[in-house]
Formats: sequence, C-alpha cells, structure tokens
Amino acid sequence: MEFTALLLLLLAEHGLAQTTTATGSPASTATISPFSTQGVNTTATGSPATATAFPPSTTVSGSAISNPTAFTSAITVNVADLWDLFVGPVSTAAINTTVSPTPIPTNELIPPPGLYYSSFPSGQQIPLIAKNESWKFPAGFWWGLASAAYQVEGAAKDEGRGPSIWDVLLHRVTGYSVANQTGDIANNQYYLYKQDIARIAALGVKTYSFSISWSRVMPFGNGPVNELALAHYDDVINTCIEYGVEPSVTLYHWDLPLNLQNQYGGWLSSNIVDDFAAYAQVVFSRYGNKVPRWFTVNEPIVFCENYPLPDNYFTNTSIPKKQQPFFCGHHVLLAHAKAYHLARSLGINGTISFKTNGGYKIPLTNSSADALAVQRAWDFNEGWFANPTFINGDYPHYLKEYVSGLGLEFTDEEKASINGTADIFAHDAYTSQFYMAPDSGVDACVSNSSHPLYPSCANTTYTYSTADGGWNIGPAADPLSPWLHKATDWVVPFLHYIQDTWRPTGGIAITEFGFAEPFEVYKTVKADILFDPIRSSYYRDYMQAILMAISEGVNVVGTLAWSILDNLEWSSGYQDKFGIQYCNFTTQERAYKASFFEYVNAFKVYGTDEVVPHYVPS
Repeated sequence: MEFTALLLLLLAEHGLAQTTTATGSPASTATISPFSTQGVNTTATGSPATATAFPPSTTVSGSAISNPTAFTSAITVNVADLWDLFVGPVSTAAINTTVSPTPIPTNELIPPPGLYYSSFPSGQQIPLIAKNESWKFPAGFWWGLASAAYQVEGAAKDEGRGPSIWDVLLHRVTGYSVANQTGDIANNQYYLYKQDIARIAALGVKTYSFSISWSRVMPFGNGPVNELALAHYDDVINTCIEYGVEPSVTLYHWDLPLNLQNQYGGWLSSNIVDDFAAYAQVVFSRYGNKVPRWFTVNEPIVFCENYPLPDNYFTNTSIPKKQQPFFCGHHVLLAHAKAYHLARSLGINGTISFKTNGGYKIPLTNSSADALAVQRAWDFNEGWFANPTFINGDYPHYLKEYVSGLGLEFTDEEKASINGTADIFAHDAYTSQFYMAPDSGVDACVSNSSHPLYPSCANTTYTYSTADGGWNIGPAADPLSPWLHKATDWVVPFLHYIQDTWRPTGGIAITEFGFAEPFEVYKTVKADILFDPIRSSYYRDYMQAILMAISEGVNVVGTLAWSILDNLEWSSGYQDKFGIQYCNFTTQERAYKASFFEYVNAFKVYGTDEVVPHYVPS
C-alpha cells in the first residue's frame, strides 16, 4: 500500500510527531514530547494535552545553547515503513488467500457422552435430570460466539493493514507475553473465516460477534481508507448472512492503530474522539443495516487500565501514570457518544451499545467498611461507563470525587450527549469476587495517593472469609487467568443488580463469558483436549443461572460465549485456552470441544426458537 504519512521524528529517544494525509500533503501535526516533570497541560477548552514540549535551550558552563533534545526532523513513510521502523519482521502463514468452506464431517457433529449415546454399544446409565418447565429462553433471544480481530485474524501486514499498539507490545517489549507469542498468524481467520462461520452454523449458532480492525480499514488510524479491508469485511458479513448467522460487530477491541498512539497519545488525547468518529462513519456507511447489533468499544475498563503503556516504546506523555486510565475513559465516553449519534444520523436501525465488563461484587463481611468498599468498587468499574450512559451522563459519586480533581468533568452539553447512548446493557461477565476495605481502612487509603489501592480503595479476594471456611468462590481457571473462577452461583443476583441499578430499557446481554480450562495447554492427546469438564459445567450452570434470572423477571436478551476457538489471549499468548473449539496452530485444524455442545444444548432444551443447523452444500 502506498499510503503515506509525514512523520516528524524527535531525535530524543522514541519521541515523535506525525500527520497523516491521503496525498502526502500535511493535514494536521501533533508534537509529542518525552516525559516531563511538569503538570498535566490543558488546552483552551479544558481538554488534557498529552505532552509538554522540550525546552528550546539549555545551558553549558552557564551559557545558553540550543537544546539538542528538542531538535526535529521530518521524513515521509508509508505503511510498510511503519512496520519496519516500529515493529520489525512479522511471520506469515502458508495460506494467504481466502479458503472456500468444505462440508463438516457428520461424525464431528455428534455430541459427547452425557448428551448423546448411540444405539450400540448399550448399557450406559446416567441420573435422569428433569427439565424445569418454568424455564424458557424467550422468542428472539440471540445467542452465539465471540472473537476479536487481533486475537484470531493473523495476516498482520496483508492487504495494507497498519500496525497496532499490540504489534509493538508483543514484538518488541521483552517479557510482555508469557511465551513471546504474537498475533502475526493467530488462527489465520482472515483467510479461513468462511470455514469458521460454516462450522458454527453447522451446530445452529445464531450469532457471530467479531471486531473490525481499525488499522486495517485506516492503516494510520486517520486519513486514507483501505478498500481492500472494507471488501474483506463485506464478505465476512455476507458469509454470516449466507449461513443464517447474524453478524454482530465491534468497532474497537483494543487494537489501537499505532500511529494514533504515537501521533498524540491515543486514548489519552481528546483528538481521538473525532478520529474514532471518522472511522465509525466509514464502517457504518459501508455495512449499515446488514448488522443488527453494533458495539462501539469492548471493555474500556480493561484497555484504559492498560495505560500506562511500557516506557521507551511509544510517544511519551506528561500525564501521570496513575491518572492515565481516567483520561482514557473520559475520551472513550465522548467517542462512544459521538459514534452513537452518528450512527443514528445515518439511519442505522440496529442496537448500538458498548461492552463493559466485571463481576458481581460481594462484601466479604457484613461490616459497613466492606459495604463502602463494594460501592467504591462498583463506582470505579461498571459505574465508570454505565452511569454516564444509562443514568445521568456523568460519573458515579466516588469516581467523580477523584476525576474532578484531574479536570475531567463533562459539560452539561456533553452529559446530555452521553446519556442514553446504549440500547442494551452489554456486559462481559465471566466471574465474581469478594470486596473488602483496605487493611488500613478506606479513609486512610483515600487520603494517601501512594496507597497501592488508591484511588478505588477497595481490596479484593476470591476466597470466602476464614469464618466461612476460607473456600474459593468456585473452581479456579488456568493459572494464566488468576482472576477467573467458576462463580456461576452469583450470576442471578448479578443480573438483578444490573437491572435494578442501571434499568436498561433494551435489556441485558452477556456479551462475553467463558472459562480457561486448567492446564489444557499441557495436554497432548486431542481426545483429552476436546473433553473439557470444568468449562462444560461452567456453561451448563451459567445458562441455568440465566434461565433462573429470566424466570424471576430479569430481561436478558442474548449471550455470546468466549470464544469461537482457542486464540491469542493477549499477553498470555496461546497458552491460555478459552475456545469452545480446539485449534492446532501448526495445521490450523479446528475441532469442537464438549463445552460447545453443552452451550448449544441449553437452547435445544429451553429455547423458544428452534436451533436450526445450516450446512455447507455437499
């Protein structure tokens, strides 16, 4: 691709500035300086500036001289140069053209023992579990599987994709990944998507939720648009529709275009609001009402808390490290709201929301201190993004106390724009945990900015109190996911809490949930891998919990299991297995796991709508 950008390289270590244009003429310039000891700068509008300039002069032996650290130089780069300068060589797959789907062998569609027994051999006996006639998934309940572009696509540089921050993190930052693995090839779904869609359709899956790579569509994050990428996603969406699978699309799932991080600090800068809206306009205009469900961003709590990024690999910023997640979150809310209103102005009829995340927050004891810690935890997690979009356009109480001191306050106009910009409460709800006050107390933490739990000042644990036996809240997942336990007995109160607190008029959707089977990466026999008992029980019990909540009046409208297949789990690489399909990353073979059949079985037994498989023609 011969797209170009004007790159202003500061000669200081890894400081830079960049502008992007379609023709090579400058469109805008942002100069980003290395870390400064000065405070956070603000612009005339109150928006935080991401950097302070190097002083133009310094002194030698008492005489003023030009500061060499402030010298700049300009070079013109294309997309390939961005890869070479900031990422380096990438791996490529043996398959680099789109593969047509082939029929799924009928023997692969047979459920595991416990859900199916053949006429021979006979004699197996299992306890009879009666169907609960009071449970039912309502008509129109949508269910399916989820993935994310960087985690499954591969084809890192193919057809003009520009690098994202994750290409740098996994290629260049020593020790960032547990096994030094990257997303260069991943599941190679960029070329194998037809087969992957055919595989889930063969088991009757209704929805496939995937994300679009921002840096494929706009390799620099702003400026020129890559038609090859748009044509690719055209075919992904059309293939879903061909197989009776509804496409659900996320605009942003963590893979920020590298250029935007280097140009102005990415989500730390208010500049990203307009750039995200411009990207959203390209995508909305292209695919429009072919997509019944849109999500603007995925888990902003997580990707904002990924700030600060590692030192010495990206443009520096003057925003103090502990404050950076909250600057990110502020701009995410503004960008989401702008994209929402843009979609409505373009006549998009599908639901539009964002996906937040977190688990039910349970007080460890019945003390008032633990109750306060729980409320602070809600305010600094789900409430961070849910209160502004579902309640009043503004931050919840305890979070607002903190961010107001950073100058992060919404105007009345911004509050009105943000409020009401989520049609459903889309929540990635994997687990739950206990919360309690810090050992020193909440007040002591709040008054001490160096406290390790500041500013939320809520401590957590996955074990019941000693008085209650000290048991885990549930079975632990793989050690690479220490945050995850099978806590499905807390799903019902969690769903009630969401409905009672944020009152989403469009209902609640669990847009990610899943389980990392412990030590699955160490299994070498495929048949052993495919029988995933803890993950299977997780899905069975989770779906029963949703059915209970529905029977108690909670409006749950959909579920998306994570994930469609084993994939790159970010810094855990391919070592942490969440897939309900196995993937051999050498051969790219796929195979259904027992948990996939368990998930589908819930809808066969309790669905109002029939589970209808769609097959590749023989």
